Amino acid sequence: MEALHLETAPEEIDPEAPLFNEGLGLDSIDALEIALAISRRYGFQLRSDDERNHRIFASLRALAAHVEKHRTR
Repeated sequence: MEALHLETAPEEIDPEAPLFNEGLGLDSIDALEIALAISRRYGFQLRSDDERNHRIFASLRALAAHVEKHRTR
């Protein structure tokens, strides 16, 4: 999450907490930054038109599981 420059320490983030609204309070711009960082680091793209995005971005744990399953690097 360093791409977002959060002021929250990593150990303070609940991996089950929602990423958007309540929880970390991220917004759509943050989602784009996350998708770009994942593309650069792990070699696959998260598409804005993917109907699974609400599940992929549900929590840090869900996002990490998706990345682990689809990464090419």
